[in-house]
Amino acid sequence: MQFSSIPGLSETKSKLIQASRQDHLAHALLFHGPEGSAALPMALALAAYVNCENPSPTDSCGTCPSCQKVAKLIHPDLNFAFPIPGSLIPDSDDEPKKKVDILKPWRSFLLNNPYSNLHDWILYSGFDRQLIISKAGAKQIIQTLSLKSFEGGYKIMLIWTPELMNLQSANALLKILEEPPAKTLFFMVSHHPERLLTTILSRTQKVLIRGFSDEEIISELVDRGLCSESAALQLAPLADGSMREAFLLADEVKDENTSKVRDWLRICYGRDINAICAFAEEFFAYPKESQKTLLLTAINVLRECLIDKSQQTQLMRSPESEREFIHKLATNVLTTEKIDQIYQQLGEAYIHLERNANSKILSLDLSLSVARILR
Repeated sequence: MQFSSIPGLSETKSKLIQASRQDHLAHALLFHGPEGSAALPMALALAAYVNCENPSPTDSCGTCPSCQKVAKLIHPDLNFAFPIPGSLIPDSDDEPKKKVDILKPWRSFLLNNPYSNLHDWILYSGFDRQLIISKAGAKQIIQTLSLKSFEGGYKIMLIWTPELMNLQSANALLKILEEPPAKTLFFMVSHHPERLLTTILSRTQKVLIRGFSDEEIISELVDRGLCSESAALQLAPLADGSMREAFLLADEVKDENTSKVRDWLRICYGRDINAICAFAEEFFAYPKESQKTLLLTAINVLRECLIDKSQQTQLMRSPESEREFIHKLATNVLTTEKIDQIYQQLGEAYIHLERNANSKILSLDLSLSVARILR
């Protein structure tokens, strides 16, 4: 992972590189930002940079042995702590150790998508028990860092989701966080820093990683060949700064999502029961991610209508090709009160869909509710 592989965020990259080059890098950094942000990729990029044999003023070289090992997540001085079932790490040396290779799936998980969240890790790992960073895990961190660096550079401990440390494990790390061994760096990556103990927060330097801009998401989706530019223009506002969400949406996206929402609203406005039932059947046939994308598109259309009614068009995020439809909808059909009511219905439908509600019944009920609101 290099800084150049992370889209945008040039201001954050510059600060981290400058701190490293001037030897002003704090020994404990907390990378925090919303889910889908580059908090974890940024920590990995910095890990590559500080141990790079030929760093430039803007990035690691990416070709030296150290960079190549970090890229594969097999550098001996790059260590990881992440949530797993507590039973996988025994509390004492007397307990039998289960032979479970947790690093192999973890490396594969990170390499496939470093923008993933805890829910993705649970699904990927297949662990069916509560995941934590236990006191035994904290002891293992201390033991690992008590050893000297294998390659003479920085020894790095990257702790992912440190908010899942319980009180005992957090307290066990306080001393080494405050007085770490020489050339030791702690990189903590959290999407919920407010859940961390104050004693942990006070011992770290915070690095806020903002969400991605629409332009950064569009560029990344197009450059990776995940969707067309027109589809990326629709997806970026729906992702709302989350690269993870953008990748998920791109898996199922179709360029005609907005036109589907337009047709659906027309059906609801006309109270055509047969057409509403047919839409429910069609909606049911979509994959779940496509169903969620369609609801998010409808929510985004309402947002654009509200902005259009307030005449703050500079805040609109929809493509120019959709502006005429949005303006007519906002002017001729929707009042502010109707927008609020339909928004509530869409939000509830999205939540129920996330909880595995029957999508056919859900879409039929949603359509009938929206039809009542419109007329």
